[in-house]
Amino acid sequence: CISLVFELLSEQLSAVTTGQGDSSANAAENTESSLPWARFSSWLECVCVVTFDLELGQAIEVFHMTCVMCFPGCLGDTQFSFRLRQSVGRRGSWFGEEDAYSRDAPVTLQLAHFYGYVYFRQVKDAAVKRGYFQKSLVLVSRLPYVHLFQSLLQIIAPEYFEKLEPCLEAVCNEIDQWQSPVPGLTLNLPVMGVVMQVRIPSKNDKPGGSPEKQAQKENLLPAPMMLPTIHELDLFKCFQSFLIHLQMLWELMLLGEPVVVMAPSPTVSSETVLALVSSIAPLRYCCDYRPYFTIHDTEFKEYTTRTQAPPNVILGVTNPFFIKTFQSWPHIIRLGELKMSGDLPKQVKVKKLAKLKTLDTKPGIYTAHKMFLQKDKSLIKRLLKGIQRKRPSEVQSAILRRHLLELTQSFIIPLERYLASLMPLQRSVTPWKTPPQIRPFSQEEFMGTLEHAGPQLTSVLKGDWVGLYRKFFRSPNFDGWYRLRHREMTQKLECLHLEVVCDADLLGWTKDKSEVEIVDLVLKLREKLMKAGKQQLPVKEGVLEKLEGYLQTVISSLPEDLQTVLHRY
Repeated sequence: CISLVFELLSEQLSAVTTGQGDSSANAAENTESSLPWARFSSWLECVCVVTFDLELGQAIEVFHMTCVMCFPGCLGDTQFSFRLRQSVGRRGSWFGEEDAYSRDAPVTLQLAHFYGYVYFRQVKDAAVKRGYFQKSLVLVSRLPYVHLFQSLLQIIAPEYFEKLEPCLEAVCNEIDQWQSPVPGLTLNLPVMGVVMQVRIPSKNDKPGGSPEKQAQKENLLPAPMMLPTIHELDLFKCFQSFLIHLQMLWELMLLGEPVVVMAPSPTVSSETVLALVSSIAPLRYCCDYRPYFTIHDTEFKEYTTRTQAPPNVILGVTNPFFIKTFQSWPHIIRLGELKMSGDLPKQVKVKKLAKLKTLDTKPGIYTAHKMFLQKDKSLIKRLLKGIQRKRPSEVQSAILRRHLLELTQSFIIPLERYLASLMPLQRSVTPWKTPPQIRPFSQEEFMGTLEHAGPQLTSVLKGDWVGLYRKFFRSPNFDGWYRLRHREMTQKLECLHLEVVCDADLLGWTKDKSEVEIVDLVLKLREKLMKAGKQQLPVKEGVLEKLEGYLQTVISSLPEDLQTVLHRY
């Protein structure tokens, strides 16, 4: 059977949260090194080992802080991943570092969910009553670093299955010595005699840039095992059975459409879902997605109800039961085992939803979606030619990733250009008035800009770009993008205002003002300084310190009784 008992993980994580409440609250008073397992917790929430018990079924054998059960029915070694919601109001275990990470990490790598990375082994074993050794090693983290953690499992899992718990304890102690994942840094991570060199992505990275080049800039010696990426998958491998339909799937991801991926294995399921989500990077996919979803998932009822429209979510499944459950969904990708047609992977066909059968459903993309944009035939030809020439998969993936990046950027640049026009002019920001408001986003006004400043400036693709934008405006991805950008613009205005106030002659302004007006100025400045510190606004270096000095000078110009009151405030 294929089963993932997500309820148990959720319960355990909730229990951990309750137990950690006091230490999290006092995190600011402690240094990272003085807290037990602090560095370990910045990488992993827990490490779990699950075995199969004939009487109990799937049972927890070893766990650090929490547990999860993972048993796909596959012989040999299998790797896959899953994703879970965090409890509402849950405090993180990062001991004060979470805000700094969130500020500097790309929007696509934020800490919003739990991710489980699984290494499952099932081999014949005459010593076991049922004839098979079945065990899973699971890493649970808030970091969406699928390539890093799957690579880590490939090092530690085989060794663990041979030597068991003492080996696992040593690995956890090694991870507790790792430097925390700070965006922009290249780190050497030693484990079990191997040193992995990785670069933690930063929001300031150039899209499509090379981590190796960045490591060279930091003058780090190359490690024996250099990971070119910590979060990206082999896109060509993931998409090879539906390359000719990739652009249609990109549109479905962009629009946040409900999609089910029915795959022959948890590996194919999870990798396909993660690859689809990444296809619209650097735009953040703001809907929910589950790389491996089972009937035991806590959101099973929520996502499979037929009393309302399917939710905006991508689900990766393997259980044939789901074919009947998801018959009402608008987009279903049914994948089979990869088949070759000569040197080329056999491509699945787009089929009508009416042809989706409860049993014996053939591979295909079952959808009524009509593409807004014309297919880019040159990309398909280039990739097919690469297959014929036996071009390495990583090169094919780089071509795919570059194409998808440029397609997404062509779509987003007109939006960014219009959004920039909504910002007040810098000269309208004055020290003595509240910063001016950002103009509201007008869909029709934006549409009017497309004729002269639309995607045609950067993309050769023809089609109904206007229709694509109109539907995008109704998606969670637009709402998430706009909220984030509006917050960033608001913070930029706050920074500009602080800098203008810093350059103003505050003492000169107070000379002909009443004490009430001066006190009001002091209180407002204090509020702005506190807000800037709390939100960690990216103001120019020295601005906050300079303003604090001005503030003390202004306070000292007031009568002593007022000074006493303001110093207490």
